[in-house]
Amino acid sequence: MWRPRNLPAPRRVQHDVKKVLSVVPVVVALAATACSSPAPAPEPSSSRPVTTPTPTPAPNPYASLSDAELGTRLLSASAKGRVAEVSQLLEAGAGTEVRDDRRRTPLLLAVTHDRVRAARALVAAGADPDALDDRHDTPWLVTGVTGSVAMAKVVLTADPDLTIRNRFGGLSHIPASERGHADYVAYVLEHTDIRVDHVNDLGWTALLEAVILGKGTRPWQRIVESLVDHGADVSIADRAGVTPLEHARRHGFVTIARILERA
Repeated sequence: MWRPRNLPAPRRVQHDVKKVLSVVPVVVALAATACSSPAPAPEPSSSRPVTTPTPTPAPNPYASLSDAELGTRLLSASAKGRVAEVSQLLEAGAGTEVRDDRRRTPLLLAVTHDRVRAARALVAAGADPDALDDRHDTPWLVTGVTGSVAMAKVVLTADPDLTIRNRFGGLSHIPASERGHADYVAYVLEHTDIRVDHVNDLGWTALLEAVILGKGTRPWQRIVESLVDHGADVSIADRAGVTPLEHARRHGFVTIARILERA
């Protein structure tokens, strides 16, 4: 029978097929063994703790300044409320009681400009709340001028002398009463033992100042209420013998007059 050239004989084809089939089980078994083999155990981790390097603190930029330069910068930073700079200057050795040309200390400047956080840093560093400037003002006395309750709280932590008088012979609650700082007056009367009926060099108490120099509106009404509630003597008259009630009536301050009439 005729066959195309190069084709394998039937027997040889059968032999090759059997040979291939005999290899398949072995390959399958090897694959199964590979799949079922356990994963290699992880290498043991190091028992040494991981340490984070401690960053080197930045050098104080004011460390090389002279005492005079430190003082000048501290006065400026305190007035402007630059708290970070105030802290760094103090760390560099700046003195808390340095004075400007008006003998104002850093704390007095911070109080004057109501820089509460700067004042807190200065108080924590030991700044004197009773340091007098050339106008006989102290940091505490100036809180009565600004009327800042937040600042009053900070300065009170330094234990100021509440009996020091300003250039008019008054205590802090008197200028506050004149200016209508009702929250300040209420806070100081509630949290300090300041003398309510202190008389200044003009012969006026806080109550008289609130009526004579006030506007008779709600802030001054609240101040009169606070003073009366804390025991202010409504009978203390000015040097001309005029009482707060008579002043209130002369000014037409009806509500304040009623408060004083009930006292």
